Amino acid sequence: MGAYTMEPMVNPTSLMETAATIAVGAAELITRQRAEIVSLDEVTTTKSSDVDPVTIVDRSAEDYIADQLAQLRPEDGLLGEEGGNRSSKSGVTWIVDPIDGTVNFLYGIPQYAVSIAAEYGGEIIAGAVVNVQTGELFHAAHDEGAWLQRAGQKQRLQVTSKSELHTTLVATGFGYDASRRAVQASLLGNILPHIRDIRRFGSAALDLCAVAAGRVDAYYEHGLNAWDFAAGLLIAQEAGAKAWAPSPSMPGSAGEIIVVAAPEVAEEMYALLQSIGALKPLAH
Repeated sequence: MGAYTMEPMVNPTSLMETAATIAVGAAELITRQRAEIVSLDEVTTTKSSDVDPVTIVDRSAEDYIADQLAQLRPEDGLLGEEGGNRSSKSGVTWIVDPIDGTVNFLYGIPQYAVSIAAEYGGEIIAGAVVNVQTGELFHAAHDEGAWLQRAGQKQRLQVTSKSELHTTLVATGFGYDASRRAVQASLLGNILPHIRDIRRFGSAALDLCAVAAGRVDAYYEHGLNAWDFAAGLLIAQEAGAKAWAPSPSMPGSAGEIIVVAAPEVAEEMYALLQSIGALKPLAH
């Protein structure tokens, strides 16, 4: 991250604590509401395609997050996946994904998360990600390291020391557009022979936290929106990862790639992606 001067009221640690508190509250709301719903099909619609779902719980969680932020930080802006947007008067904008991994949420797969990040001056300076089902809370603030809280314990996160590409475990994801997925699958076929294996968990935020926690060595994906990666990217970087990422203002439809990896294997991973043409945007 580049150097910049923050206003006195823009304290990354304080913003991280706000993000963490609200994310945990939203996760609790999601858990309660899911238990009350008899049929998820009846409360689910689609967005960009027939395989891009949104539920009433997504919207309810974003409303909760927006309301909490309005009470605690009324001058701040908001960029929410489900459309809860407002302009910033303070210079701080909150980037929110109420449920990252909605398909997993629908199927009961325990890999979906609340993701909340604070952006200031074009930089992500604080963020929190909560795995709703496991209760794991990942959080970070600019220049303050990345942390994991679970079962009353807190530990500092550190990426792996992986240095050889052929033993690198890589996470990735796929878009909702069929034509983009076809290209992503083709690229993956050229990547697999050069790495240990691939993992596809279904939540970009949790994939990035997995890099931070040393559960995978690297992650790449095309076409993410800022709410998908903002908090997780900061957490991975504060845990020591090297990253190439789009600007938070870049829409996912532009198809830009994000690459995040343990530092000793990052350049080799990047070079592999470059050699197969994977660094080119996959717009749709």
